[in-house]
Amino acid sequence: MGGGLLIAGTTSDAGKSTVAAGLCRWLARRGVRVAPFKAQNMSNNSMVCPDGAEIGRAQWLQAVAAGAVPESAMNPVLLKPGGDRRSHVVLHGEPWGELRAGEWATGRAALAEAAHAALADLRRRYDVVICEGAGSPAEINLRDGDYVNLGLARQAGLPVVVVGDIDRGGLLAALAGTVAVLDKDDQAHVAAFLVNKFRGDAGLLAPGLRTLTELTGRPVLGVLPWLPDVWLDSEDALAIAGWDGHRRGAGATLRVAAVRLPRVSNATDLDPLAAEPGVAVTVTADPDVVASADLAVLPGTRSTVEDLAWLRERGIADAIARRAETGRPVLGVCGGYQMLARTIHDDVESGAGAVPGLGLLPLTVRFSATKSLGTPAGSWRGHPVTGYEIHHGVAELDTGAEPFLDGTRRGAVWATMWHGVFEHDAFRRSWLTEVARQAGVAWEPADAPGFTARREAMLDGLADAVESHVDTAALLALIEGGVPPGLPWVRLGQDSA
Repeated sequence: MGGGLLIAGTTSDAGKSTVAAGLCRWLARRGVRVAPFKAQNMSNNSMVCPDGAEIGRAQWLQAVAAGAVPESAMNPVLLKPGGDRRSHVVLHGEPWGELRAGEWATGRAALAEAAHAALADLRRRYDVVICEGAGSPAEINLRDGDYVNLGLARQAGLPVVVVGDIDRGGLLAALAGTVAVLDKDDQAHVAAFLVNKFRGDAGLLAPGLRTLTELTGRPVLGVLPWLPDVWLDSEDALAIAGWDGHRRGAGATLRVAAVRLPRVSNATDLDPLAAEPGVAVTVTADPDVVASADLAVLPGTRSTVEDLAWLRERGIADAIARRAETGRPVLGVCGGYQMLARTIHDDVESGAGAVPGLGLLPLTVRFSATKSLGTPAGSWRGHPVTGYEIHHGVAELDTGAEPFLDGTRRGAVWATMWHGVFEHDAFRRSWLTEVARQAGVAWEPADAPGFTARREAMLDGLADAVESHVDTAALLALIEGGVPPGLPWVRLGQDSA
């Protein structure tokens, strides 16, 4: 078997990443050697591969679904927004430079070349490559120089399946319009549709799907149901709002307030806490909520100094300081750790120079031009812990605090540079028990599936949904046979003949 497929979407967050993960797991269960691929990912949720390369979290999860070792070829270009008009570029897993909004026309050529070469390399080594697009292929204002949607499909000869989120409404028009705004050559690669996140009676939807096929000449391969447990490992920081909907049981007794930083990164660190029975995670920018929670968390950020200034403007910095004074637990992770320092010296990320931190831990942070990437290991109170690190800031610890993993703890203030540590069940539950004691909360760990088990169940659930709700014979025909010949041209407002 050989081939590939590009999963595109009508919008961002239409379900491209989860559908691609489901297809990877479904194919892997059939014995197919499959790899994921996304030419360019824009996300501050990233992961470090075993070889030290940094890629988007979604492609890492898709590799786990596929049973493949994550590597930089699966996401050769990663854009990490550093503001509204600039992005830091990670190429082949390593820092490459920075591109501003006006530089995309001239700056993308080298990135496109790298992406095409990476896909060709994966296709030589795997039976099938499931590619994921970005945003929507109907963003025709960005079509020139595109190498992640139809530009990639045409260069690599890939059929395209367009996924749409019906839970948002207006899906049938979005699917038809996605095809209709494309030119003839691009339309020739759009082979089929998938409906995602459907709740209700599928019979009520059937007439609309038939009309969609009549209008576009493309079949709807299936209607995937709403799957409430599909919320882990998202690449989209907006998905952290999903934490509020996953309080494990009505009797949650340990309340966690995660600060919604403007430039939050690696927000998936909080997924394991939100999945823990009896723990309620709320994402907030309200200082009163931060003050009243049992545990306040400062997560990672792509812009430590700018987000620290935002904390002060919002009054959240004062709420964090009051918590520390009264012995109420605070956790800082990576950028959140750096904010807790006495002083931050940053001539790299913000160029602000010396900036006072929150002063809650006896340390100084100095930013280095060299990014630290790694997969460290350690332990806490006898519990083995592994994680991953992605940072420019280097903490210099003074005396007066005890070690906590790679970081430190003073009283009820805890800090670590390592991401991913709470995925370890024994460590997480032991640490939460200590935090609950500090907060004066009667929380104890329950006998429940661990975080990795929940992730595996989620991936298997996605694959089960593909098997049950998708025309898998037609899907395999696209993967193996490539772009179907003779797909009709659809034109808005004109005769398409």
